[in-house]
Amino acid sequence: MADFFGSVWWMIVSLGLLVTFHEFGHYWVARRCGIKVLRFSVGFGRPLWMRRNRAGTEFAIAAIPLGGYVKMLDEREVDVPAAERHLAFNHKTVWQRIAVVAAGPAANLLLCIALLWAMFVLGKQDYSATIGRTTGMAQAAGLQAGDRVLAVDGRRVATAAEASMALTTAAMDGHDARLDVLDSLDQARTRSLPLSQLPAGFDERRVAPLAGLAWQFWLQPAEVDTIQPGAAAQGVLLPGDLIVAVDGQRIDGADQVATQVQALGQRGGPGMIEVLRAGERLALEITPRQGRDGRGQPTWQIGVGFPEQHAPAYDTQLKFGPLAAIPAALGETARMAGDSLGMMRRIVTGNASLQNISGPVTIARVANISAKRGLDWFLYFLALLSLSLCIINLLPIPILDGGHLLYYLIELVKGSPLSERAMAAGQYVGLALLAGLMGLAFYNDILGLVPR
Repeated sequence: MADFFGSVWWMIVSLGLLVTFHEFGHYWVARRCGIKVLRFSVGFGRPLWMRRNRAGTEFAIAAIPLGGYVKMLDEREVDVPAAERHLAFNHKTVWQRIAVVAAGPAANLLLCIALLWAMFVLGKQDYSATIGRTTGMAQAAGLQAGDRVLAVDGRRVATAAEASMALTTAAMDGHDARLDVLDSLDQARTRSLPLSQLPAGFDERRVAPLAGLAWQFWLQPAEVDTIQPGAAAQGVLLPGDLIVAVDGQRIDGADQVATQVQALGQRGGPGMIEVLRAGERLALEITPRQGRDGRGQPTWQIGVGFPEQHAPAYDTQLKFGPLAAIPAALGETARMAGDSLGMMRRIVTGNASLQNISGPVTIARVANISAKRGLDWFLYFLALLSLSLCIINLLPIPILDGGHLLYYLIELVKGSPLSERAMAAGQYVGLALLAGLMGLAFYNDILGLVPR
């Protein structure tokens, strides 16, 4: 329940902030162009708070916090006195109208850059692209635990998230990925990961594990937390022991222990379990005993438990001085924009699944998770969301800013405005497209809540 209210709260905070900046962009340029603004609203529906300034603009906070709008004086919507026609939006030049409409997405773009700048100055804690374990095609490609990925297909990566995104992109495009890595001996290597061999219909959210890659921070250390009374481990292991091998098989994470204990039990007889205890590596003899798992099935056990909550420590930081953070923020904005536009292109061409489209439920959940991780992560989330709002609003869909810009570009070409009938038809088409996108986003959100 706390997560639910936290998600709702941080979604309201996030959307409220970004929508305010977006609408302020429209408002500020409209006022510079001599247009009378009737209302500046954050949210839709019945106003919960309202105040009017000297210029006659109503500033409001409305009940539904999923957007906002700036209402300008316009003869197509209200009767305008002759004395105020020069203040109406529809009486301004096409270039002024273009500037007003484009100012909203531009405000979100500038906000994205500013948020990333603040994040880099503060310093973003993150996880390096260090490999913790390899199996399958990754192991066959020569990748090993301890390798640190420096670049994917020539694109530099600083974190595991960036490397995962680059691998996902390569997999969706159906080609093998070239990885530049630094191994545990600091030797530079190049490896080819045959992502083109992934089966059709693969889960695009799990490209790394499907390719046999497990990032180091995914692995929970096999550090003993509890020992069951009377179990095989009692008198052999101690809480705090770090299991590093079972019967000669290396252990990289807690999830491997049960499998290796099962193999040892099936082999029969005692085996050696190696642990790190107080900085010393010990080899101890242990004999698994047969018991039953949570489903009542027979299994071999040694009777140890690991911590339920695993919070891996960050092992890298992206931090720059105030001046150096400017090009870093610009570069990160360009990278994020390229990834977003590339994903949209792949969805349209069918190379990416429609499941990549998310809605307010996902936004709320990610907002809450980011806020819990710290200010640096929340700033990054806000920057990504702000950039997404910028890009979405520039799509050439009527009722969005991009649709209006399309109208004005057509007006520039033909030398006269589109007819009201054509614009009205476009609005209906835009509403239908937007309703379809929102329905798909909600469907994917709900599907994401269903346990798999």
